[in-house]
Amino acid sequence: MSTSGYYLYVKRLDREETERERWRKHIDERILYHFADNLEAYGSVRIHRMLVQKDKIMVSSKTVANRMRALGLFATPPKIYTVTTDSNHTNRTYNNKLNRQFNPDAPNKVWVTDITYIPTHEGFLYVNPILDLFGRKVISYAMDDKMDRSLPLRALREAIKLRQPKEGWIHHSDKGAQYCSHDYMDELKDAKAKISMSRKGTPYDNACAESFFASLKKEYLNKFIFKTKAEAMGAVQLYVEFYNRKRIHSTLEYATPNEYEMAYYKAQREHANPTPLTSA
Repeated sequence: MSTSGYYLYVKRLDREETERERWRKHIDERILYHFADNLEAYGSVRIHRMLVQKDKIMVSSKTVANRMRALGLFATPPKIYTVTTDSNHTNRTYNNKLNRQFNPDAPNKVWVTDITYIPTHEGFLYVNPILDLFGRKVISYAMDDKMDRSLPLRALREAIKLRQPKEGWIHHSDKGAQYCSHDYMDELKDAKAKISMSRKGTPYDNACAESFFASLKKEYLNKFIFKTKAEAMGAVQLYVEFYNRKRIHSTLEYATPNEYEMAYYKAQREHANPTPLTSA
C-alpha cells in the first residue's frame, strides 16, 4: 500500500459515522425487530406499515424493500394448494348462498370453515378453524389425527357457545362429508343458520379460509419439520394467537382481527349512548 493510500484508509477509520449511515442503521434495527417480532412472517409491505404506524418513521416502501433485501429478509413462498375434501357421499348438500360476498357489515353474520393438514413424523395432523368474515378472526378451531365429522363438530360447538349468533347467520363450507353429516347439520339448524356450500372443485368460493391456510403455512408452519403431532399443535396454537392479536390485514385497513372487531363494538356503544351536549 502506498503512503497516501494508507493515510486515506486511516482517515476513513477515524471519521465519525455520517447522519445518513446512522439513519440507515436505525431503519435496519427497526426492520429486524418487526420481522422477528412477527414470526418472520411479514414482507416489505407490512414491515413498511409497522415503521410508519408504530415507529413514526417516514420512509418509502421502496427503501424498506431494498433494506430487507440487503439484510436477507424474505417472505416464505406459498406451497401448492392441496385438496382435502371428500365429496363422495350421499348426504344432502346445499347451494352457495355466500356467492363470494366476503365482506359482511358486522360480526357473526358470516362464518367460513375448512380443513387442512400438517405433515409430521407421526403422520398427519388435521386442523379445522372457523373464521368470522367481518374481522377475519379465528373464532375457534379443532385439531386431531383423524378427519372424521367429530373434528369440525367440536370447532362448531365451541364457536356457537362463544358467539351465540343470531338467527339467519350464514355458515359456509365445502361439500365434504364432515360438513354434510347429520350431526353437523342438526347443530347448524339448532343455531338457526343459513347453510351455504362451495361448488364442487371451486376453492375460490371459500377463498378466505384458503387464504388463512396459506398464511398459516407459508408464514410459519413451512419453516419447521415437526417430529410429533404435539409439536405441530403447539405451532398452530401460537400462530392463531399471533394471527388474531398481532397480524395486520390489508383488507382490515391494516388492523388486526381483534382491533377491527373492538373498533366495531366501540362504535356501536358510542352510537347507542351518544355524549350529551353541554350548554354554553
